[in-house]
Amino acid sequence: MKTSNKRLATTLAGWLALGAFALSMPLAASAQKSPAPRPTVVLVHGAFADSSSWNGVIGQLHDKGYTVIAAANELRSVKSDAASVTSVVKSIHGPVVLVGHSYGGSVISEAATGQDNVKALVYVAAFAPDVGENAVELSGRFPGGSLGPALAPPVELADGGKDLYIDQEKFHAQFAADVPAAQAALMAAGQRPVTDAALHEASTSAAWKTIPSWFVYGSADLNIPPAAQAFMATRTHSRKTVVIKDASHVVMVSHPAEVAALIEQAASAK
Repeated sequence: MKTSNKRLATTLAGWLALGAFALSMPLAASAQKSPAPRPTVVLVHGAFADSSSWNGVIGQLHDKGYTVIAAANELRSVKSDAASVTSVVKSIHGPVVLVGHSYGGSVISEAATGQDNVKALVYVAAFAPDVGENAVELSGRFPGGSLGPALAPPVELADGGKDLYIDQEKFHAQFAADVPAAQAALMAAGQRPVTDAALHEASTSAAWKTIPSWFVYGSADLNIPPAAQAFMATRTHSRKTVVIKDASHVVMVSHPAEVAALIEQAASAK
C-alpha cells in the first residue's frame, strides 16, 4: 500500500512539473517575441517653410506604421524654438527620432540635449552647428550659397527685430528648383519668416556629440552650400549620409521617399 502511494505521489509530482513547464513556455515565448516600441518621429521644419513641407515624408512614414508629429517651429530664436520642441519630446512616452530641416537642424541640436528618449537625429539639408556657431556663419564659410541676394527687403518688427522672407519671384530658383513651378509658387506665398537674429544666434549645445546622427541633402542646394553640409556630416560622424543628385534645398518635398527611408534607418538602428 505504501509503495502504491509513493508511486502515485511521484506520478502526480511529475505531472505538476510538466504542467508548470508547459505554462511557462507561452510566457517565455511571448516575452521573447515582444518587439521594442517603434520610435515616434518628430519633424521640425526650417526657415521659409512650414509643417506642410513634410507632407510627402509623413505619408511615407504613415504607410510604414510610424507615429509622426510635425512640430510647430516659430522661427523666432534658436533658444525659444528649441524649448518648444523639447516640450513636444518630453510629452512622448517612448523613443523619439528627431528630424530637422535647414534652420530646424540648429533647433533639434539644442532641443535633444538632455532628452534620454531621443535615440537619433536626422539632418535634412540642415545645419548641425557646434557650440558658438550660427547658421549665417556656417553657410558663409563655404562657397555655393546664394540666399542673401534672394531675400526680400526685411520686415521691421515692433521689438526692433527683422523678419526675413525669400523674394517670391526668386523663391522657385533659390529654394525649390526641383519642385514644379505651380507648387513652388504656393510654397512661396505661404512661407514662414525667420528672424534675422535667429540666423545669427550662437548655439549653446550640440546634441549630435552624444546622439547618433544621419544626413541627407541635395547636390544643388543653394541655401546651405553642399560643401558645408558635407563638412557637418563628417564632423558629426554621420551613420549614413545620402547626397541626392541635383536636389534643391527642399529635398524632403522633391524626394520624400529617400528622406523617409533614411529616417526609417535611423529609427531601426541599434
